[in-house]
Amino acid sequence: MAAHEVDTEGPAETGGRITITEIARQAGVSVPTVSRVVNGRSDVSPKTRARVEELLRRYGYRKRPTASGTGAALLDLVFNDLDSPWAVEIIRGVEEVAHAAGVGTVVSAIHGRSGDAREWMRNLRARASDGVILVTSDLEPVLHEELRILGVPLVVVDPAGSPALDAPTIGAANWSGGMAATEHLLSLGHRRIGLIAGPPRLLCSRARFDGYRAALEGAGLTVDDTLVVPGDFRPESGFAGCNALLDLPAPPTAIFAASDQMALGAVEALRRRGLRVPEDMSLVGFDDLPEVRWSAPPLTTVRQPLADMGKLAVRTVLRLARDEQPDSPRVELGTELVVRASTAPAAR
Repeated sequence: MAAHEVDTEGPAETGGRITITEIARQAGVSVPTVSRVVNGRSDVSPKTRARVEELLRRYGYRKRPTASGTGAALLDLVFNDLDSPWAVEIIRGVEEVAHAAGVGTVVSAIHGRSGDAREWMRNLRARASDGVILVTSDLEPVLHEELRILGVPLVVVDPAGSPALDAPTIGAANWSGGMAATEHLLSLGHRRIGLIAGPPRLLCSRARFDGYRAALEGAGLTVDDTLVVPGDFRPESGFAGCNALLDLPAPPTAIFAASDQMALGAVEALRRRGLRVPEDMSLVGFDDLPEVRWSAPPLTTVRQPLADMGKLAVRTVLRLARDEQPDSPRVELGTELVVRASTAPAAR
């Protein structure tokens, strides 16, 4: 029997079998709320509990025993990919708060593929999660609708764009971070500042580019399109982007890479050409991943509070699971410029 199905031995008009999803619909609550009532959890209001229990009695529900005899609280944490230290930092924050709250976490990657996303949705229905944290908002519309019907509390972290789901979002101040990175290079006397940008479809990439442009305009400069090259946040694109900038007739004297991993790829491109950081090229990244403190030289970067974003996502989704509303549906945590040894004054 599927995890959302319940045995019924009630009146014939019940049809013999009903899903928890249907009980949740009739009660006007989420599926996890019904699961919490079934499992005797205390975090349900008396009024809601009474309404759900009345429906469970009407359909003659008898709880099936589980291996542990208890119903464990569970959250789903879903990424597009897990091949980045960036994802690990978010997981670290999620796990810290979830563990302290006695909540288990299931981590999944859907790789931007329809089949993987559908498989995750099937598993979500089977395990009756208490909430979902999406670190991707690129789900098919039909999956958006399934999540809405299930009524599972949902939070979106670092949304790719305007989320199609009516869900709280948690992000970082990407615009001010991009501006701070560029203003730092301008303060060092750099005027030709290259940008290795992130994917333009992502909201965070566009915000970092807009911050870069705002800083240049504030200094009386305009964006030189030849100094902006595309990237995908991975080291390989940083390597390729840096080489493209170095091949220009008038290369930049400084580069802002819109992710730390692209900055590390740029460092390797410079090394292979016999160029030094920061003597020949100043370089700024974005994220402040742990490894950039130990790069050669240590990387100047914009600290994005990735673990804090994960922590806040758990606190928010647990509030939603208790039928409480978050303080704000849209939260942006602050970013901070961290100056290390990869930037220096422009050569005169």
